[in-house]
Amino acid sequence: MNVAIVGYGYWGNHLVRNFNNSENWNVEYVCDLDTNQLAKVSKLYPNIKTTSDFNEILSDPNISAIVISTPVHTHFELAKNGLLAGKHIWLEKPMTASVEESEELIAIAERNGLILHVDHTFIYTPAVRKIKEMLEKDELGDIHYFDSVRVNLGLFQHDVNVIWDLAPHDISILHYLSPKKVLSVRADGMAFHNFNDKKIESIAYLTVELEDNSIAHFHVNWMSPVKIRQIIIGGSKKMLVFDDMEPMAKLKIYDSGVSIQTRDDIYNALIQYRTGDMYSPAIQHYEALASECKHFYECIKLNKNTDTSGISGLYVVRILEAANKSLKNGGVPSLISY
Repeated sequence: MNVAIVGYGYWGNHLVRNFNNSENWNVEYVCDLDTNQLAKVSKLYPNIKTTSDFNEILSDPNISAIVISTPVHTHFELAKNGLLAGKHIWLEKPMTASVEESEELIAIAERNGLILHVDHTFIYTPAVRKIKEMLEKDELGDIHYFDSVRVNLGLFQHDVNVIWDLAPHDISILHYLSPKKVLSVRADGMAFHNFNDKKIESIAYLTVELEDNSIAHFHVNWMSPVKIRQIIIGGSKKMLVFDDMEPMAKLKIYDSGVSIQTRDDIYNALIQYRTGDMYSPAIQHYEALASECKHFYECIKLNKNTDTSGISGLYVVRILEAANKSLKNGGVPSLISY
């Protein structure tokens, strides 16, 4: 299937490599406004056409899909025009700059029978797939909390704050793992530096209230001296730690928890702690982006939504938008409306 890739920045480079290496795809075009970037493409991939004119891609009937890896404020117009031209769309995260834009893209894709895919790459990693498998087997029990930390020194963005840059990874993982409905979002953050007279938060804390008396918390930071990529999931049966910085044992399962026993003669309720064994399950090793490219192709062939369709992208943008609203209101929770 012929594909065009729009945007050859940091992530666009990985996209071109994976689509080019795939047996399912033929990279016909790479599009970028920066001629220096296009020169790099021509040097590495002499058989790929380069262009700075997006309309050239839209008007080419041989192009089946367009991959968009550009700044978020450009996503909506590029994706909308691509869908209206009859192309399947792969959009980088976050999907759009607003809930309204995401909803419109989903509606256009559905009306035209096209696949709208959002590149939440972590969903395609072996570790997250393994967690999903464990949850489907009810190994952890009911999920009480989801706690994530994603911090490092840089990369500072000039168009979005740290929430929009880093939080989509872990919010998309939450959506993939848990069907629970989001009720409200509370966010606190701080901007320490100005970018073109704009205050852009470089550290933030998000608290997401979920139905069934459960909670999710996200800590994101561009100003940490260490790089941490960690998720803790607390279940009613067992607890799990996903440490993406671990080279081998990325997942650790703890047979730990608490139980309430009634003892009316001494206390109304007595909490007992359970500390059991810890083990690290074996997981496969493969490049998530390569797997995602194959999944995108197969879903187009079968005319079915991908695991990170527009619905997944909308879920993330809805939380991001609510978080921004909460930030501006001094941390007052933003209720989610559907």
